[in-house]
Amino acid sequence: MLAWQEGACTILLQLLISPCAWVPAAGGSQDPCCIYYRRVAALSCPGRGGPVCTNLGLKPGQRLTVKGTIPPNAKSFVMNLGKDSTHLGLHFNPRFDAHGDVNTIVCNSKKVEEWGAEQRETVFPFQKGTPTEVTFSINPSDVTVHLTGHQFTFPNRLGLSVFDYFDTHGDFTLQSISWE
Repeated sequence: MLAWQEGACTILLQLLISPCAWVPAAGGSQDPCCIYYRRVAALSCPGRGGPVCTNLGLKPGQRLTVKGTIPPNAKSFVMNLGKDSTHLGLHFNPRFDAHGDVNTIVCNSKKVEEWGAEQRETVFPFQKGTPTEVTFSINPSDVTVHLTGHQFTFPNRLGLSVFDYFDTHGDFTLQSISWE
């Protein structure tokens, strides 16, 4: 993977290197060299909210790792993972003090405008003013959420075979997104 900065956004590419032509090299020899690239994901930065990543192509057996910092005055933040913004397989919402919840992780799913039943996790490893890392492992029937010292699963209620969409917003400063 290769990333470069374009304005306030980072564009991610996958480089595919294969021999396709002989080019002159030092000392008169020739080396095979050809580099192709294709955009495998696009990270956009809309005017409101946070970054949006599309065309991820995450399938069972793959993981998405998100690193960032939680500001000292944080109330809550959100990470959404799904098919697109209207089909969310996982709405991950750690709440320090928001919507009547204190130090609770609220998870849900959404199909078009219809939300499912909320699932609450009372283990809350997040601390204000610190860096954090969240990893989402895609499984055929659920998503495993890996946090510092804790993990839990959330069912794949929409039956998604591919997760193409990720966004984050709220009290969270994104530093990196990676997947494998």
